[in-house]
Amino acid sequence: MSVMSRELPPAPGMTLVPGGAEFAVYAAHATGVTLSLDDGHRERRVELEGPLHGWWCADLPGVGPGTRYTLHADGPVDPGRSLRYDARTPLLDPYARALDFGGSAVVIDPTFDWGGDVPPRHPWSSSVLYEGHVRGLTMLHPGIPSHLRGTYAGLGHPALIEHLHRIGVTTLELLPVHAFVSEPALLQRGLINYWGYNSLGFFAPHGRYAAAADPQGVVDEFKAMVRALHAGGIEVILDVVYNHTAEQGIDGPTLSWRGLDAAAYYRIDAFGRDVDMSGCGNTVDLCHPVACQLVLDSLRYWVGEMHVDGFRFDLAVALGRDKNGDYDPDHPFLVALRTDPLLSTTKLVAEPWDIGFGGWRTGQFPPPFSEWNDRFRDDVRTFWLSDVASVLGGGPGHGSRMLATRLAGSQDLFGHGHRAPTASINFVTAHDGFTAADLTAYDEKHNEANGEGNRDGASHNRSWNHTVEGPTDDEAVNAARRRSIRNLLGTLLISSGVPMLCAGDEFGRTQYGNNNAYCQDNEISWLDWRWEPWQAELVDQVAALTRLRREHAVLRQRRFLTGDPVYEGGPADVSWRSPEGTPLGAQEWEDPATRSFSMLLGSANAAETDILLIVNGQTHPVQMTLPDIPGRQRYRLMWDSAAEEADLSREDERGFGDQVKAAPCSLQVWASVG
Repeated sequence: MSVMSRELPPAPGMTLVPGGAEFAVYAAHATGVTLSLDDGHRERRVELEGPLHGWWCADLPGVGPGTRYTLHADGPVDPGRSLRYDARTPLLDPYARALDFGGSAVVIDPTFDWGGDVPPRHPWSSSVLYEGHVRGLTMLHPGIPSHLRGTYAGLGHPALIEHLHRIGVTTLELLPVHAFVSEPALLQRGLINYWGYNSLGFFAPHGRYAAAADPQGVVDEFKAMVRALHAGGIEVILDVVYNHTAEQGIDGPTLSWRGLDAAAYYRIDAFGRDVDMSGCGNTVDLCHPVACQLVLDSLRYWVGEMHVDGFRFDLAVALGRDKNGDYDPDHPFLVALRTDPLLSTTKLVAEPWDIGFGGWRTGQFPPPFSEWNDRFRDDVRTFWLSDVASVLGGGPGHGSRMLATRLAGSQDLFGHGHRAPTASINFVTAHDGFTAADLTAYDEKHNEANGEGNRDGASHNRSWNHTVEGPTDDEAVNAARRRSIRNLLGTLLISSGVPMLCAGDEFGRTQYGNNNAYCQDNEISWLDWRWEPWQAELVDQVAALTRLRREHAVLRQRRFLTGDPVYEGGPADVSWRSPEGTPLGAQEWEDPATRSFSMLLGSANAAETDILLIVNGQTHPVQMTLPDIPGRQRYRLMWDSAAEEADLSREDERGFGDQVKAAPCSLQVWASVG
């Protein structure tokens, strides 16, 4: 059948059919599109027919897996409309499922033996996220064969899965795995884009992350990784970059979308210039139906064909801006995600900001989205680090009110629109910024290796070096730093919301003060699995905290706390006490000198345990009174950040009204007994 006898174009991209393939690509402003094919035996060019509703199409007898192909589009050159067609430029298919290292799309065989793969589907309230990089996680792992380190296969290796189990991780969040390239400016400095936020294709897995050497093998290896992680009970969610592409601004390379139809794929101003809300030179225009379809089709492919469990959307505000550039929570793209029968059942996480006007939107995404909570990050760092440094120097702090708000699930940000504490993805560190250990060891960033004169990266980190910049042999300083790390991770793992660990923080990894290691594909970024004794102890601490979270439902709140009794005659779901055991009033909450308090979480089930959190942000010990709990008899100490060892078998039990000493700058967890 002639393509032009169709009333509708075939599915976008290359689709295998009996005897060959069908192909379609959108290029509404082009005057002609040619497909160059190479099956390893011969090369041929096919003039596509069209445009049919803007699509150029072909039936391709004999095309099968392994065929390589590129596109060439001809058309007008009109910079005022952002049209710069050049038929000499080879272009990638936006729907390419695989790419080779020579810059061609490759047809793949989509069949794969999933072996009864079943997604783990951990509820948000029971989830512990672990953000990591495909290469960085395993490049130095001694328990993984050398030829698999830094690859998808390495992530699926039992040695890594065992570690994730040990520290209580349910969900692996991977930095971008879509095919990407390095920016020319980085290559000129002898560096590469390590993080991967520079997408070249929205369907193809990045080939350099595979042990396999051929495009089909790359795709199959990614699937095998997901299968292995699922078998180990670990979900896989992808950090996806749909807000911009590797083509950058108009001075950047023309690789695919710009050469096909820039006016359809990108936000363009009245003068034909790219509107940049990403900081990377361009912004994908999800107000255009073809661009919106592309992103939705990509998401469905990664769930349906690659079996991933969800997505973290980079600069998600850019995806929800309307034609006027204003953020709209009811943007058609966001509505489509929320209503799609496949995608709406996955984990959807927004990075709720971009660099455009009004770009900070934490708390403003609709359900079922969860969001990275940058206020949690900032307030926890402030309380345990920068405020402590200020107080020690004779300056003021910020009190305890904001830390208490974060412990309770950030209702100020998410307590509207039928949302819950699980809308908050809590984190104190992420790939972008200091590691937890570096937060305690550096007051200033040290990004000289990036070749930008230390001008890149954030300068206000709310960190504290504990009086010495960088590594030191002073054991008192190192002990204080270790306690601060435990305070940060302890607060993260006992707060209401969904905790996200940055890979390696559980054993105190360092990036040597680099807080923007986006171009460091080396030991600065790779996890060093050779642990000193204190690092092994820290792993045990993290494991103990995630175990507490699993075993005590009050640490996994599904609803916001109200202060009301959880059952007749029982305790309130939350109550706040001073060190003397009296209720904290508004005046105390507003007092910047208030840095010690307790938080009692009452269990909704009398058969379950209540939890008391004791927070001492003072730089001296504080005696804390243990409050009464109706129907209970006493408390047992479950965890103390002042202790170097995580020992949940201790028998430190106290009665109601007893006073316990909270060490300087420490956090304790007590459970009700009897």
